[in-house]
Amino acid sequence: MTKFLSSIQPENKPIIAASLCIIVILLIGTGYTLTMQGTAPLLSPHYLLQQLQTGSFLGIVAAGMMMVILLGHIDLSVPWTLTASAMMAASVGGNMALPTGIAVGLIVGLLNGLGVAYLRIPSMIFTLGVDSVLRGLMVAHTGGFAPQDQATPLMRFLAADHILGIPVAIFVWAMVSVCIAVILTRTSFGRSIYATGNREGAAYLSGIRTRLVIVGTFMVSGICAAIAGVLLAGYSAKAYQGMGLPYLLPAIAAVVLGGTRILGGQGRYIGTLVGVVLIVLLNSVLSIMQMPEAGRQIIYGTVIIGMLLAYGRTAKVTS
Repeated sequence: MTKFLSSIQPENKPIIAASLCIIVILLIGTGYTLTMQGTAPLLSPHYLLQQLQTGSFLGIVAAGMMMVILLGHIDLSVPWTLTASAMMAASVGGNMALPTGIAVGLIVGLLNGLGVAYLRIPSMIFTLGVDSVLRGLMVAHTGGFAPQDQATPLMRFLAADHILGIPVAIFVWAMVSVCIAVILTRTSFGRSIYATGNREGAAYLSGIRTRLVIVGTFMVSGICAAIAGVLLAGYSAKAYQGMGLPYLLPAIAAVVLGGTRILGGQGRYIGTLVGVVLIVLLNSVLSIMQMPEAGRQIIYGTVIIGMLLAYGRTAKVTS
């Protein structure tokens, strides 16, 4: 066993650890429901597909967040980027709903990228400021109330309908996942993200246009948040204030759980997928156990701190 563990590549260890945690969560959740309710919903394909359907929103947000974290940055504007995209898509309606929602995310991502890459403002500060601006704009736009606009039929189809018994939202998540995986593994842009995250100065001296890489990556994050917002509005049949707030910390937790180095330059998208599934199942078990929201947030924060203690310090020394 010791020889087997030592043969595992370092970048695979967080993925394997997260996968083992998924198995443990399934066992604990199944044991709890069998004991308390006499049933095992966690083992039901229908229940698992339902959880993945709601988890697809988190998965899409985490996909964009991972790319930013690979740079060694963070995007704290995700909650209200998601909300603003959903609100504007629902407000415009018709055939322009989806393009409008995605355009909002694209513009926010561009603004974040310019602020971080060219103004050299720390991403944590700049994106938090953008998030606050978006919140103010949406409060002004709606008067502080939930808008009366309803999601379009296309938005509801993408988020709530099924094809061959599988939620369409899962297919959308799969398409986003394929795009992100191809970008990171098959394009020069993806290789530039890893190089910039490892050491921006060295990447710049090697000929990589690091500022454009940063701008492009934040734009991808904004688009992912916008797609998640449009889907969430379709799933809820409408947009509402603060609908993106519950997704920031779980998205970061999923990325870190999947082994992406918080300091940038290292991480695999398959790890983020495993991290999202872990968070979704953990949230499901906590809901079954009627864990209050405060307890869930404490668990998410503890998970992030634990993974940083396990991998962050080593990454800092070896970078």
